[in-house]
Amino acid sequence: MTLLFDDTKKLEKALGEEAASVLIGILEKQGEEAKRELATKADIDVKLAQVKAEIIKWVAGLMLAQTAIIAALKLFG
Repeated sequence: MTLLFDDTKKLEKALGEEAASVLIGILEKQGEEAKRELATKADIDVKLAQVKAEIIKWVAGLMLAQTAIIAALKLFG
């Protein structure tokens, strides 16, 4: 979390300089931790590529099975 200059001045005025600096440090640390937990566009792209590959494998397998079933029905039907 990034505090604006006005925000820090208001905190210093309301809490005193020392208490405000402690609170600002805590808020900034929490903001940095929250940013690290966010997924980036690259993370999402990788996940989508994995899902796409998995779907292609399933579709190809099902098409092969369908072809085998149709061939078996024509031969034995």
